[in-house]
Amino acid sequence: MKKNILFVCIENSNRSQMAQAFAVLHGKDKVNAYSAGSRPSGKINPKAVVAMQELGYDLTTHDSKSLDEIPEVEYEYAVTMGCGDKCPLVRAKYREDWNIPDPRNMDEAEFRKVRDTIEQQVQQLLSKLNNP
Repeated sequence: MKKNILFVCIENSNRSQMAQAFAVLHGKDKVNAYSAGSRPSGKINPKAVVAMQELGYDLTTHDSKSLDEIPEVEYEYAVTMGCGDKCPLVRAKYREDWNIPDPRNMDEAEFRKVRDTIEQQVQQLLSKLNNP
């Protein structure tokens, strides 16, 4: 049975979107990945779209959404990134907070570093799912 994973940041335009994409890429048929924002911007950052296109993933198929728009299921993991106490609690067996800076205003090289950090974190999370 697939595990549900939720990634939450503030705007749902960069970090959580990329984390969701990496969970889809690396989790394949093992996870249902979702993302949301505590104050969604309503759009995906074009820098995030380009950064993920470089790795063969099309973020233009995603939407920036609020926590009210995610499925009401129990999540195996709820991962927050930088939204602190603004992230309301969702039902999750496990919670993690990844202290990853918002790359919104970073140059391309720094943005890619954040993207790569997110990929590494997602891969570690997925390995936890496979080896509880």
